[in-house]
Amino acid sequence: MEIWIDADACPVKPEAYRVAQRHGLKVHVVANAFMIVPAHPLIERVIVEAGPDAADDWIAGHVQAGDVVITGDIPLADRALKAGAAALAPNGRPFTEDSIGAAIAQRAIMEQIRSTGAITGGPKPFAPADRSRFLQALDEAVGRELRRRR
Repeated sequence: MEIWIDADACPVKPEAYRVAQRHGLKVHVVANAFMIVPAHPLIERVIVEAGPDAADDWIAGHVQAGDVVITGDIPLADRALKAGAAALAPNGRPFTEDSIGAAIAQRAIMEQIRSTGAITGGPKPFAPADRSRFLQALDEAVGRELRRRR
């Protein structure tokens, strides 16, 4: 079991490191630019080529069943779920087989609305409660997989 972080805009990397270290899990921090990560044998920095979806494609090509992917990118979350991994948004919202279809549809609707020139606002600001929800969701996802493996 490993943790994969779509790292370019991820606000919860330190929380993910803590949970991973507590459970002895490898973390892959994937970005298309240099990023400082803690010097720890379980934390690997992966720098991919610049370009749209390069980090997503790298993660999707390496993730395995039972892993956890941390991303706000809905198509990457869908690919992770199809690979048998868990997928969590940085705000702690888990993507599931039941919810991913609606998330993809909502994303498509918002893209269509934005293409007409409408101003849609964007996501609400990241809050301390989101960080707490993320920690709880990541602990639950890791615990669920560890129990399944016993």
